[in-house]
Amino acid sequence: MQCALDSKGAVENAIGHTQQTALKGRRFDSIEEQNEFLEHWETKWAAPRIHGSTRRQVQAMFEEERAHLLPLPVLGMQFFIEEQRTVYDDSCVRIDHSSYAARPARIGTKVLVRLFDRHIEIRDLATKALLRTHTRADRPGTVVLPMRERIFNPSRETRTILNRAGMIGPAAHALCQMLFAAEGRVGQRKLWGIVGLADRYPRRLIDAACAQALQEGLYSYRHVRVLTEHLVEQALAQIDAQPAATSTALVQDHPLIRPAQDYADLFTAAAQAQLPSTPDMEDHPA
Repeated sequence: MQCALDSKGAVENAIGHTQQTALKGRRFDSIEEQNEFLEHWETKWAAPRIHGSTRRQVQAMFEEERAHLLPLPVLGMQFFIEEQRTVYDDSCVRIDHSSYAARPARIGTKVLVRLFDRHIEIRDLATKALLRTHTRADRPGTVVLPMRERIFNPSRETRTILNRAGMIGPAAHALCQMLFAAEGRVGQRKLWGIVGLADRYPRRLIDAACAQALQEGLYSYRHVRVLTEHLVEQALAQIDAQPAATSTALVQDHPLIRPAQDYADLFTAAAQAQLPSTPDMEDHPA
């Protein structure tokens, strides 16, 4: 390693030497013409020359190193981002809103994920051993999980979702049960989306949308959301279509309205009835 570090500057200097010696002041009509010139320059001048620092022929030093050189890889260097992910109770990790199978990693543990341009690697966090490799999904919401690895027994999270669906209505509960039976725990993200609609819309409209989805045979969060929004728009349109209540002008004279003097006499009589009685001075002489 020390030898490699010592010669690092000399190796990198070859680039500058080529630019300043072979290519300086020259122009070529094509890359093929430039490569042909450099091949002739390397063979006839650069390789036979005596290196200024080592005082040895460049070609002779290269022949000594040739036996230790390895072939270049077929693919260029691939860059990746390394992150930690938790394995959820559906045995998947979440990456860019998509789910990827992580077995044999256990549920609840953390794994190391390497994100390449077109694929991902799931590795053991401690040993860095490769566990799974997947092609990256192009569409968010994709589930990369074989059917044989899906988990269909309800978890605590499943029961929580179904209880919330039951609070919305019977149709919402039935739809969520059907989705879980078809997709298993990995489908719980859709269930959370359906029950989460109750935070924005009336429950009776959500339940009506779920009932319509069951009738149409389209069991997805996206479809239920669209149906719910449509029902909300219809309800608002009905409210706007109702005629506004006309205000009645105040009147002073009406058969049911008594004269103002009657009310004055009534208040006066009531006030006099509440005054305390005072003793007569003539009945009690000094």
